[in-house]
Amino acid sequence: MKAAVVGAGSWGTAFARLMADRGHEVTLAGRDPEQARVMAETGRNPRYLKSVSLHGIAPVSIAEAPLAAADVVVLAVPSRAFGEVAAALPGSVPVLSLTKGLDPASGERLSTLVRDRPVAVLSGPNFAEEVSDGLPAAAVIASEDEALAAELQDAINSLVFRVYVNPDVIGVELCAAAKNVIALAAGGVDGVGLGDNAKAALITRGLAEMSRLGEACGARPETFSGLAGMGDLMVTCWSRHGRNRRAGELIARGATPDEAASEIGQVVEGLMTAPVLRDLSRRLEIELPITEGVCEVLSGRSLDELVAGLMGRRPTAE
Repeated sequence: MKAAVVGAGSWGTAFARLMADRGHEVTLAGRDPEQARVMAETGRNPRYLKSVSLHGIAPVSIAEAPLAAADVVVLAVPSRAFGEVAAALPGSVPVLSLTKGLDPASGERLSTLVRDRPVAVLSGPNFAEEVSDGLPAAAVIASEDEALAAELQDAINSLVFRVYVNPDVIGVELCAAAKNVIALAAGGVDGVGLGDNAKAALITRGLAEMSRLGEACGARPETFSGLAGMGDLMVTCWSRHGRNRRAGELIARGATPDEAASEIGQVVEGLMTAPVLRDLSRRLEIELPITEGVCEVLSGRSLDELVAGLMGRRPTAE
């Protein structure tokens, strides 16, 4: 398979390595021509996963990428750039989205921005650092095109990266977006030292929020207990690799959202997704109290006030 990976960040780099190790012909396309030049000369990404060899991968700028000749275009770009990149793709080559978020401009799921071509979404507990090191992981591919999902499953699945398929694109994309917002809150719990009991309770109720949102949007309930839901939520909220968890921790300790993102040095999707998700829930007239609280903290409310507000909500059935 000829795969063009667009986006030379951590996950794009790790996924390009994964595909090359499966024997595919892989191009890694970055936005910055200088970054692409250094990757081609050194065989390393100068910004992300610097220890990962790019042997067998062709680094290029997006303008030079052979997108029309690819069998699949893999989009590993930030949510804010996804729509623009998808709209500029030539031909009708299928797209596999790795981006976890919602479109900041419209609030739409990202796969809906891919027009006139088959599209699939890959998600799950897949930290780039561990995938690039060859550690075992599992993921789910969701698509309304069963043949495309099966083809990609066969192309990507290996002894170290197990791939499942799922027809529930809505659920998989909503899980991928919402878990980052819950991870910001989980990081806040870490930042002020509220303990593991509080963090476990927050994550559990966060999963309930995600499920409530999915139900309102027509997703399948079982998706939220699977890899894209519970699996990705757990690793994002607990792992030292989690950017969103780390951002929440820094903000709880006094950093502004911009300062937290700057210290992390990579895109923190939850910071962009939180207000989009809140607005979506209001349009759907469903309650997402943790998401609402995260947005309030990002706007300057103290975390102590948020905790008091969440704990003081009227008791109800689980």
